[in-house]
Amino acid sequence: MGNCLYGVTECCDRPKNTNIRLSFPAVCFVWQTAMIILFGVFIRYDEESDTHWVEFKKEHNITSDADNDFYFRYPSFQDVHVMIFVGFGFLMTFLKRYSFSAVGFNFLIAAFGLQWALLMQGWFHSLDYTDGKIKIGVENLINADFCVAGCLIAYGALLGKVSPVQLLVLTLFGITLFAIEEYIILNLIHAKDAGGSMVIHTFGGYYGLSISWVLYRPNLEQSKRLQGSVYHSDVFAMIGTLFLWMFWPSFNSAITDHGDGQHRAAINTYLSLASTVLTTFAISSLFEKTGKVDMVHIQNSTLAGGVAVGTAAEFMLMPYGSLIVGFCCGVISTLGYIFLTPFMERKLKIQDTCGIHNLHAMPGVIGGIVGAITAAAASTEVYGKEGLINTFDFEGAFEGRSPTIQGGYQAAGLCVSLAFGIGGGILVGLILKLPIWGDVADEHCFDDEFYWEVRLWLLLTVCPLRFHRSVLMVIRGSDT
Repeated sequence: MGNCLYGVTECCDRPKNTNIRLSFPAVCFVWQTAMIILFGVFIRYDEESDTHWVEFKKEHNITSDADNDFYFRYPSFQDVHVMIFVGFGFLMTFLKRYSFSAVGFNFLIAAFGLQWALLMQGWFHSLDYTDGKIKIGVENLINADFCVAGCLIAYGALLGKVSPVQLLVLTLFGITLFAIEEYIILNLIHAKDAGGSMVIHTFGGYYGLSISWVLYRPNLEQSKRLQGSVYHSDVFAMIGTLFLWMFWPSFNSAITDHGDGQHRAAINTYLSLASTVLTTFAISSLFEKTGKVDMVHIQNSTLAGGVAVGTAAEFMLMPYGSLIVGFCCGVISTLGYIFLTPFMERKLKIQDTCGIHNLHAMPGVIGGIVGAITAAAASTEVYGKEGLINTFDFEGAFEGRSPTIQGGYQAAGLCVSLAFGIGGGILVGLILKLPIWGDVADEHCFDDEFYWEVRLWLLLTVCPLRFHRSVLMVIRGSDT
């Protein structure tokens, strides 16, 4: 057995080969072809997006096309879509020479992930057993984006250290694990998690951290020169922060019930985020010797309140309760960047490039706890009898569930997300550790050059005078 383990270790630690000319296109072509076939077999429009909508309206006495769910959900879908592709993408552009990969691979993960998510979530939630087809509408698109968010969070911990092939494998398994844990938490346990503090952020955070732990690079210091930011890269990252910050109320309210639930979720998120900003600035300044503010904290910790309020977003958290949640997360997240991230790398061997433990994992756990406490404390005096039933869906098989019991199931949901995130991350990390994925050596991490065509970029930055002379020669018609 010892010889076997030694052989695996020796295999995984052999020199890296970053040539992905065959493997990367092969994976993309094969998997996209598989998506086309699976969509052809399983995916169909639901009744609100099919041409039979006219007949459906007559059968259900619907008098206006405005009652189609598209008009209620599409604005939220667009907001969430912008968060996934622009917000997450630009948030990770802080590294001085990894911006192509931050935005480009974010694009790749999301484009593949949302297709696989429509299938995986469809088999669990939208399968029509009468014909064996998955029926999708605008709400399915929102849920697919949520599913992708978990993988993009995990990417944050691995930023600069993995190849695009590894990212596609991470996404394939991540979407699958997400769909299973989501079904267990939301359907079997019947926990509520409107903004995904548990299902999205806790799972995605610990999934990425566990993979990073398995893929620990002992000589990452060799690429330390590229791990920092420059002025313009931090400005681009701040663009991502602002997009995420502005649209987070839509993220947390996108799939809640029409009416008061959606309205309340947006208000609670809005207030929590505002509270987090002031607290983050205060803590960042307090712990710097000269009282200056660290842009890393502002780019990330200012969003933690949106993560932490997610589970309880549609509950009667009360406006002051939302401010308290945001205040606490601003403190905890910023202190995490100052003290916890260096400790985790030094002692726990977890190299967390983007600090997702402070932005997603810890605030996600806090959100799960806040949701459990708020649910357990719910009462008919505060919610009203009908409001209590409507908010927690105490109907059908869950008709006899009390708020206290619901609080216990909310806590159980948090445990499930932690188990899937950590366990799944370790398993996927072992798969990604195999030396067949084209990842770079320790000394070449955080550099776009190995996966992107950047010759023009290098010429501009390293030798701008030579570039301008070359342009002038071309203009003048020189043969040189």
